[in-house]
Amino acid sequence: MRVIVCGGDGFCGWPTALHLSARGHDVSIVDSLVRRQWDAELGTQSVLPIHPLSERLEKWRDLTGRVIRSHVGDLTDAAFLMDVLAQERPEGIVHFAEQRSAPYSMIDRQHAVFTQVNNVVGTLNLLYGIKDIVPACHLVKLGTMGEYGTPNIDIEEGYIEIRHKGRSDVLPFPKQPGSMYHLSKVHDSHNIHFCCRTWGLAATDLHQGVVYGVQTAETAMDAVLYNRFDTDEVFGTALNRFIAEAAIGHPLTVYGKGGQTRGFIQIVDTVRCIELALEHPASPGELRVFNQFTEQFSVGELAARVAGIAPRAGRVATVTHLPNPRVERDEHYYNAAHTALVDLGLRPHLLDDALLEDLLRLAIRFAERILPDKLLPTVRWR
Repeated sequence: MRVIVCGGDGFCGWPTALHLSARGHDVSIVDSLVRRQWDAELGTQSVLPIHPLSERLEKWRDLTGRVIRSHVGDLTDAAFLMDVLAQERPEGIVHFAEQRSAPYSMIDRQHAVFTQVNNVVGTLNLLYGIKDIVPACHLVKLGTMGEYGTPNIDIEEGYIEIRHKGRSDVLPFPKQPGSMYHLSKVHDSHNIHFCCRTWGLAATDLHQGVVYGVQTAETAMDAVLYNRFDTDEVFGTALNRFIAEAAIGHPLTVYGKGGQTRGFIQIVDTVRCIELALEHPASPGELRVFNQFTEQFSVGELAARVAGIAPRAGRVATVTHLPNPRVERDEHYYNAAHTALVDLGLRPHLLDDALLEDLLRLAIRFAERILPDKLLPTVRWR
């Protein structure tokens, strides 16, 4: 099918675009390239060198014979977006084009406002563009498990049956977002739900867990196609930070007690989930919500796993605890459903020591690109 990948130059978007192209879909990328600008703003960089988008696309064409078109622009620019939709006439749109870092959104007022305007306005423009230009198009939107927070009940996939004073209804699962970024995702979910109910649009909201791993079969084909490997405190995940710290001999820094538990998914499963959602679209008027993760881990468990495999790569890793810069519970109940994508055909790749060792050896190989002064937390929630 004809698919637009919004945010196709980013960590999830780039391997998704290649994966869909390799599977025979007609793919185009829409991206403002702002993620590269945030590296410059923060003084950070991907551990793996990232080539310009034009070079990436040229290499992909040379290796596979397949062409991925690109449109450089911002979803908050409605005129640009409408022009792209009119040109491409997509049957599916994958929407990754958002500021996706909780710490970035909590730096200060300006970053909070930017995050919410960028994410909410861009998604609204996309919804109006679908309605006006390609109303039969299926929107696959990347949400986040962080919309739910950490309630003391099991987390369902998007909706929950409520019984109250003798009556019952199926309603969106309650939201308890933990940052200005996560709040923007909640606003997106509400806006998409409204537009599906009101205009008859079809959408799938993928509430993704924390993504780990770096390469897919496609990005590993050539160094020009490499994916991002972020380890800094703003855009890196806790697991990536632990890997980087082990690579350079720095103690593994766990925030608080380390009991914070979340859902996790490998990048190879992320791209497969997108493919499954596109192949099995929602119905007109429907907003489906799938919880897109495969396993649950606490931060402390991940640190212990990395410390345990470090000797295999010639490293000795110790674990230290830092005051938690975030406002979150260090210990809590967490049990989330995640069966819908498995039912559609996902065969999960689970975290194993071999993958952790591969990530550590990759970080050691590019250790000169790890910036130690960018690993420790400086952004505070309070």
